[in-house]
Amino acid sequence: MSSRSPLPPAQLIALLGALVAFGPLAIDLYLPALPAIAHGLGASIEAVQSSVTVFLAGFSLGMLLYGPLFDRYGRRPVLLAGMALFTVASLACWLANSVELLIAARFAQAMGGGAASVLARAVARDVFAPKEAIRQLSRMAMVTSVAPLLAPMLGSAVLAWGGWRSPFAVLFIWGVLSTAVVAWVLAETLPPERRGGLTLGQAFAAYGQMLRQPAAVGLLLAGGLSFAAMFAYITASPDFFIGQQGWSPSAYALVFAANALGIFSANFINSRLAHRLGAATLAGAGSLAGLLAALVMNVALLGATPAMGWVVGALAVAVSVTGLLGANCVGLLMQRFAQASGAAAALFGASQFGLGMLASAAVSALHDGSGRPMGWVMLACLAGSAAGFVGFWRAR
Repeated sequence: MSSRSPLPPAQLIALLGALVAFGPLAIDLYLPALPAIAHGLGASIEAVQSSVTVFLAGFSLGMLLYGPLFDRYGRRPVLLAGMALFTVASLACWLANSVELLIAARFAQAMGGGAASVLARAVARDVFAPKEAIRQLSRMAMVTSVAPLLAPMLGSAVLAWGGWRSPFAVLFIWGVLSTAVVAWVLAETLPPERRGGLTLGQAFAAYGQMLRQPAAVGLLLAGGLSFAAMFAYITASPDFFIGQQGWSPSAYALVFAANALGIFSANFINSRLAHRLGAATLAGAGSLAGLLAALVMNVALLGATPAMGWVVGALAVAVSVTGLLGANCVGLLMQRFAQASGAAAALFGASQFGLGMLASAAVSALHDGSGRPMGWVMLACLAGSAAGFVGFWRAR
């Protein structure tokens, strides 16, 4: 370990995984409610889908803001401020009476939630040695994957019980409880003597240093575009499965949960093999598998009636590979920039959610009443992810 852990390792990883889950939980919990939100607010499905895009934009901007602040001022105070913003904004989402107010509140909610995601990865790098940190990041992602595994099913249940506002009530309660737990048990892992005397300007300048290195850019693209493919699926899948194919919200939630289980499994495999095969090898395998799955899915979507068995199977692989690319790519990036690990984690997270925002917007813009736009965008993203990995491999 590079620093004394504030909690026993197993408890720390569980807590950090729960913090990274802020983003996935805030998105996945309300996905089954998208059609009901559109009806309840008298808005179009495209307008309500844009709340996903806006959330991704706010999450990305929030992470870029928080990363250097974590490196300059420490982890704990910045995290608590961000979590407080998330909680207040969740209350605003709960009470929104127009789609415009909902979108604005979702942006603020995302800005606050970005702090938790960056903090969790940075603390893992503070506490664990470089190679062990990659293994622990995979374990942390296993905890995080429980959120998309359970969130749609929980969202369907609370939607049936309390209407479309109920998922936001759950997020408000989650924010209150999480903030209280962090304030009580999470100690500072980056004391002043380990902050390198950085000025705030120097902390933000770390972004430029990373973007000038081809290997770092390759890692950002490999991990970010794989994540973007998943968000193309997240944005388009409620309308594709429920609206176009006539599936019930509960059936859709089961498919969504199965894909989350795939991410969990990929992270479990990664945690077992990272020391033996190396992070770069596993990330390369993930990028290749994702590209092949996207090709299969597009073929299955070509006909007037999609071959749903092939679509569901290919989606499972294309989404699951984020479990191989995420932890390995961010771990390799933080190794390269050990003195600015907060900024490295933030830039990686922002690339994931920023590219996810673009993929989400592209799916909405190309919407034609079929699943083909989802397939096109996912293929473009996973081809770019594979190209990014090749760029990293050559530059390293």
